[in-house]
Amino acid sequence: MSGAGTTAAQFPVRVLGGPTALFEYGGLRFLTDPTFDQPRGYEVPGGSLTKTAPPAAAPADLGRIDVVLLSHDEHPDNLDESGRALLADVPLTLTTPGGGERLGAPARGLADWEAAELDRPGGGTVTVTGVPAVHGPAPRAAVEAALGEVVGFVLTGAGLPVVYVSGDNASGAAVAEIAERFGPVDTAILFAGAPRIPVLFDGEPIVLDSAQAADASRVLGARRVVPVHYEGWAHFTEGREELAAAFTAAGLHGRLDWGSRG
Repeated sequence: MSGAGTTAAQFPVRVLGGPTALFEYGGLRFLTDPTFDQPRGYEVPGGSLTKTAPPAAAPADLGRIDVVLLSHDEHPDNLDESGRALLADVPLTLTTPGGGERLGAPARGLADWEAAELDRPGGGTVTVTGVPAVHGPAPRAAVEAALGEVVGFVLTGAGLPVVYVSGDNASGAAVAEIAERFGPVDTAILFAGAPRIPVLFDGEPIVLDSAQAADASRVLGARRVVPVHYEGWAHFTEGREELAAAFTAAGLHGRLDWGSRG
């Protein structure tokens, strides 16, 4: 299925650090994976994670949030303590089926290709479709056994661009499936950073590395790519410089949009 987007002027994306970004789409304000704690360490099964930079803004600075798009709730680099507190003030959180159960209402889980219809303030609807994501390089079942399930999102609506929010995905096959159903994509908010956990999957990236992000952009036919999830955590191994180099090498540098900061 081909996407029904528009090449109209792109909407701004406010990049807040880690996987967290804020954007308005169809009159609704969406926030991805909320992480607002100050730098600190977190104990997680099998080791620890270290946040190295503060968020670019505090929740109180964001204004109204209508929907949180939460790729998964089980890791503090995607939902930390401050982010979890923020969910209580948001009318709807869309996440994994398991996350919907753990968080409870008003969180709702989306299985692969399951859609949620959201009313737009001025009439009409925005459709948010849950799409596949695999949080590591191994077969999906093995990854989910080790790290849990993850979901990505595609946003569509009449007269609106097609938007893909990848979540913590490392699977090119998943990207190809999404491109087949929704491509070309107008804006791809890609989680990158090549995070590595030495004790998992022989140290292979558990989210896209920079070269994979560039290739995903090509497969999606993405007209604009806003990278997130590449700074602010010690286990991220590739940052802005590596992303820029990879997109330049792929002839796609003109598609990069670093978003507005703070």
